[in-house]
Amino acid sequence: MRFLLHSLGEAIQLILRADRDLLAALGTTLQVSITSTLLASAIALPLGLAVALTEFPGKRSILSLLRTALALPTVVVGLFVYAFIARSAPLGELSLLFTPTAIVIGQVLLIIPLITALVYAALQESIQVVYEESLLLGASPMAACWKTLTESRIAILTALMTGFGRVVSEVGVSLLLGGNIRGVTRTITTAITLETSQGNFSSAFALGLVLLGLVLLVNLVIQTAGVRRTAV
Repeated sequence: MRFLLHSLGEAIQLILRADRDLLAALGTTLQVSITSTLLASAIALPLGLAVALTEFPGKRSILSLLRTALALPTVVVGLFVYAFIARSAPLGELSLLFTPTAIVIGQVLLIIPLITALVYAALQESIQVVYEESLLLGASPMAACWKTLTESRIAILTALMTGFGRVVSEVGVSLLLGGNIRGVTRTITTAITLETSQGNFSSAFALGLVLLGLVLLVNLVIQTAGVRRTAV
């Protein structure tokens, strides 16, 4: 217990001193996580809306695949992308491996199924009520889609924040594709792995506290959005 308290005390001091390596890892984490979430959302939102709006052969199979992908291990996604961007791989000439771009690619692939599935679930009720009523009232399909999205904006925001929470705390993709390079691709999770392996528990605890704060902030946003939705 004394060791734990001592490590936590030093961790808090590192945070208060704004340790340079800690801030660098935090900056990289936010950079790749926000970029990944924005890119994945740009793909997943239209996909979720399209799946919710249309009936087509194999729809149940697509939904089953999306649900399966929700539990896809991050290291598997990292390995899949690695096979394409390694130096001897088809895209090796682009020199993407061990760059922030590689991490973003992996994280985008990781959360597209997650956000798509959550958006689809969020739009199920709105499709039957808002979309169909908008069409009956003379709205164009595009206007009806926009109305449906705006009416479900809180649930959609929750889906996006859930995707962000997934990538900000993952380690497999960042470690395999980023290489944990100091000041370049080292994220909070990969830094925790490194510091722990080297016995620097104070630094690991400091990074862990920062990551915990980020995750708590994301959960707070989601819960606040849910409360507002219920109130409305």
